[in-house]
Amino acid sequence: MIRCLAIDDEPLALQQLVTYINKVSFLELAAQCQSALEARQFMEHDTVDAIFCDINMPDLNGMDFVKSLAAPPLIVFTTAYSEYAVEGFKVNAVDYLLKPFGLQDFQRAANRLKDRLTNTPAADIPLTSNDDTLFLKTDYRIVKVSIGGIRYIEGMSEYLKVWIEGEAKPIITLLSMKKMEERLPDTFMRIHRSYIVNLTKIQEVNKNRIIMDANTYLPIGDLYKEKFQAYLNTKFLGK
Repeated sequence: MIRCLAIDDEPLALQQLVTYINKVSFLELAAQCQSALEARQFMEHDTVDAIFCDINMPDLNGMDFVKSLAAPPLIVFTTAYSEYAVEGFKVNAVDYLLKPFGLQDFQRAANRLKDRLTNTPAADIPLTSNDDTLFLKTDYRIVKVSIGGIRYIEGMSEYLKVWIEGEAKPIITLLSMKKMEERLPDTFMRIHRSYIVNLTKIQEVNKNRIIMDANTYLPIGDLYKEKFQAYLNTKFLGK
């Protein structure tokens, strides 16, 4: 199933989107929002595979909303203004639905979403090289990452935040914790269902948490305590 977010400030148009999503067997409605600001709040704590988004909305238009996302899902824009089509494809929109559109047009856009998701292996598995690097897909780009420079990795639903030393913002990539864990050397350890840590970057261990710096405290999950304690025992000096 493709989880979708529907966004439109016009109630009737939003209802039409919802109705059409529910008519397509491989689409699942995750949420419906009447503004980009409401959608932004939803995206802060949840993820979707695709967004059907109106462009011309007050406060924050759909185009700027999509550009503001660190790791945007697949996008289908909907609008009554054809002049937005070129700009829409500049941000890699999968399709563009000109209002008023019917179910046939919507089905075409849905099929394109399905094709894009089933034919993009790079979104699932990072490319690797023989040296100390990974290549991760983010924001429709593929970026090179030094494994040694990774401080820790934070899981958030289907995405990962890869925190790099010296960088204020993480790299956000569509990838599972398991896939990432398989690619990393033994200098990394899973300490929680949502965290993998670079053991060489730990500054302090305080009870059930790891301190990376003055502002970063990572919890040690119950299922991972024994393994992490065993690692500490091999490094511990003193009585």
